[in-house]
Amino acid sequence: MNEKISVVINTYNAEQHLERVLEAVKDFDEIVVCDMESTDQTRAIAQRYGCRIITFERKAYNIVEPAREYAIHEALHEWVLVVDADEIVTKELHDYLYQRISEASCPDGLAIPRKNYFMGRFMRSHYPDYILRFFRKDKTHWPPVIHCAPEIDGRVERISRSRKELAFEHLANDSVSDILRKHNTYSTNEVPRRRHKNYGVGAMMLRPLVRFIKSYIIKGGFLDGKAGLIQALLDAHYQFAVVAKLIEEKSC
Repeated sequence: MNEKISVVINTYNAEQHLERVLEAVKDFDEIVVCDMESTDQTRAIAQRYGCRIITFERKAYNIVEPAREYAIHEALHEWVLVVDADEIVTKELHDYLYQRISEASCPDGLAIPRKNYFMGRFMRSHYPDYILRFFRKDKTHWPPVIHCAPEIDGRVERISRSRKELAFEHLANDSVSDILRKHNTYSTNEVPRRRHKNYGVGAMMLRPLVRFIKSYIIKGGFLDGKAGLIQALLDAHYQFAVVAKLIEEKSC
């Protein structure tokens, strides 16, 4: 029996890249678009591509993970590929996934590398940026925690980082302003998760430093020129913002 794959895409006002994303996944067996009450052309685009559209009520900033869990279990097929509305699935990845699920040795989940871009260039320091997005539906639970990974009841493998043709292409090319705005939101959302941490002044200096060294030196950000330096400093800034907000909260 031929195994089939459902693609799940969560959307909210995702018209900017959605046509390219859907064009890239049109040869999968099913495309489920879980829309969170978009007000732009997102639903119209999904309808043109024959997607099965379901709706998840948009109540708060952190609905993406609950919406993913809902959409995954609405999919018709056992195997599910979760794709963001700004990610391209290559033809090579499509073929690779069907090949793997035809094998008896196929794991229950596959972490897929992703190519990220900043200031118009591929960022070595943010590759392979593994994301666990392919799995057996009935062995998967997506916790309702922002930016978490799914929990797989079974064996998980990573696609080799050397297989760049199998990586997601991340179309987002955020400006510095975009990144700083997201840092402010995401660092605030991190506070409830880290309240058990007893960070002090040392952590406020050390954590950003460690993140900068990891991004700029260990992961090769220095090879990305000025963009790599800026990205590494932004990575450090995020760590500073998280620790500073935790210290601020405990001081009030």
